[in-house]
Formats: sequence, C-alpha cells, structure tokens
Amino acid sequence: MTRLLRDTLEEWAGEARVPRDLADRALRRRVWKPVGAAVLVMAMVAGIALFVSVQRGPAPVVLPATGVTLPARPSPAPTDVRADAENSPPARLIAAGRLAVSAYYSNRREALSADRERIRRTWSLYDPRTGGYERTPYVWVDVAPGLQVAAVLEGDLLSRRLGVLDLNTREVLTWIDLEHQVASVAWSPDGKRILATAYSSYPDVLQGRGDQAFPLDHSPRTGYYVVDVEGGTVDYHELPPLPGLESDERLTNANGRQDLNWSLDGTLIWAPTSTTPDRVFYSLDGEPRQAPEGQRYPRWSRLSAISPDGRLALGPDGLPTKITEVRTGKVAGRQRVLQLHAWADDDNVIALGCGGRCEDEFNNGLVLVSVDGSRMTQLSADRDESGGWREVLTPR
Repeated sequence: MTRLLRDTLEEWAGEARVPRDLADRALRRRVWKPVGAAVLVMAMVAGIALFVSVQRGPAPVVLPATGVTLPARPSPAPTDVRADAENSPPARLIAAGRLAVSAYYSNRREALSADRERIRRTWSLYDPRTGGYERTPYVWVDVAPGLQVAAVLEGDLLSRRLGVLDLNTREVLTWIDLEHQVASVAWSPDGKRILATAYSSYPDVLQGRGDQAFPLDHSPRTGYYVVDVEGGTVDYHELPPLPGLESDERLTNANGRQDLNWSLDGTLIWAPTSTTPDRVFYSLDGEPRQAPEGQRYPRWSRLSAISPDGRLALGPDGLPTKITEVRTGKVAGRQRVLQLHAWADDDNVIALGCGGRCEDEFNNGLVLVSVDGSRMTQLSADRDESGGWREVLTPR
C-alpha cells in the first residue's frame, strides 16, 4: 500500500467529522507511486449510484426524555471578524461573518495490541465567559447554531449519556440516558434536535502500528437517535453502515466512523461514502431518499457550498481554488488557498490558507478570503504537521 493511500485512510479514520479534505490530503502527499494501490484508489472514487439498499431493522424505539427550554439565539447575530493569529491551537474566539469556530479537537493514538491502535480525541469548547476556549472532559461535543448550547457525550470513547450544556453558565440543562452507545452528536440546522450515531464498538480503530496502520475497512455503526430537545422525545432507528472497499456494492465506505448528519434544511439525514457521490440521503426514519435538489456542499462538509444570496458556489480543493456562478458555471474568482470551507457572507469565505509562500502544504491556517482572491485576512496561526488541531464551524 502506498504512503498516499495508507496515510489518507489513517487520517480519515481519525477525523471528528466526516472529513471534507480527503482529496486535499491525497493531493498534498509527497510520495505517490500508483502501483498496487491503483485499483483501491479507483474503487474509492468510482461509485456514482444515488440509491442505497439497506437492511430494515425492527420498528423504531421511542424513549421518553425530559424536555428543556433552550436559550434564545442572538438576534441579530454578530458578524464581526475575530481572529487569533498568535496561538496554535487558538486561545481566543475565531469568527467571521455568519460563522465561528465553536470548538476544536486534537487526536492522539493509543496502542490496543501488538497490531492495533485507536484514535482518541481531546475537545476544547468555546467559552463565552472568557471569549476563548476551554478543554472539556467530554468524548464528543457539538455546538448548536447561535453558540448558546452544546450537545456533549459523557463517557470513555463511547457513551450512553447525552447532555445539553449551557455555554454561558456551564451547567448541564438535561441529561438523556440512551439504550445504545453512541460516538457522535450533531445539531439540526434549526438548533432544536440532536442526531446521535450509535455503534456496537468504538469506530476509530486502526489495523497495524505507526506508519503501517490503516482503517479496518468495516464499520460497527448500528443506527441513530433523533432527539427533540424541547419536545422531550428520543427516537431510535437502526441503520447499518455502508460496506467496505472489498464489497461489490457501488457505494462503499472504508471508514469505521460513519457518522450521520443533517441535510441543509433539516428534513433529511445523510451518511458519508468513500465514493462519488460523497453522501447518501435518508428520511428521518432511515428510508433511502434521492439527494435534495438545489443543495450543494463542499465535499464531506455539512455546510452549504452556495453563498447566502444563492449566486455563487465553492469549488473543490486545490491550489488555487475557484468559485463559480451557480447559474452559468462561469468562474467568478480564484483564490490562493488550499480549501474553501464555508461562506462567511456573500463576498468572503473561510478557507484553509497556506503559510509563507505555500512551499510546505502542511504549514497552513484559517483565513478569510474574498471571492476574487484579492483580500485575505489571517484568522488563525499557521499550523504544521505536528500542530494538529481541527476546527468545527458553527453558525453564529
């Protein structure tokens, strides 16, 4: 297995979100000798089907919970630019326009046996009391739009206890006990529901050690919960994972972690693939659905690729990147950055910029770049390969 494929899959297994930058990592790798791995690489990008057949499980289980009143979102939401270009990871809030870095995490490896490792995350969460970030003991966090509350998982790697944390008081508004263990949570776009992905075992396990470690090519995902926080209901549905690369199916996923997420309008959920298209959609009850019309995403991201005014769309990873007109497909501007993450407003994008003269792609940081690429503001300090922390962007 080439270094490109091995490192790409290993890093993917360690992502806290379904990674939006797999293609970039492949592009960045310095060693690329497509001999024995060529067939596997082709398999990862070959699928084009829009429909996935899944095994239907038992009827959904509905558990009672205690509904809570969520704090109101700021209105109007702040749109100022907040940067911390001195500290890596950041010590002060990073935000621009409609989005903020609500949390970040770092990874470390732990040995499980002579030939297996696992990825463990350490999370830091935005603290409005200080304007910075606070390290948390939780195994997963996700901040709701508005930056008022966070969903947190208590436990060690896997969790049966989901909490709703008030960011301003640091008090847990409610704890929800779950029958099935979960490994991730994600707020709905309206900030009222939580999607929690369930697994039979911890998903971020690698076969091998050190540079020879790679994902196991199968996932222990079992299903998911949809939690209505204010309504106080908890619905569980079974949903098996996509098969690994060795399967004959047209849509596959080599990653053990196959976390579910929300469509942009919150009417559907989606699961990631290793192929094209990069996601498959389901109803909230787990029934396969066609991709919703008009919704476009940066690859593997849960944020919109289309500008708030609907005119422009973010292009794929690369140096340079490009932004195109939605109606005509004409290039509206090119940017000297590695990735386009999300729209701060109609004219500016939060992106991954490269440090110095871009001679080292591992030296990068968050920037705010204009559509035409002429204006760029550093949002975070540059980080090199050894300074790994990953941001989570949330609407303010």
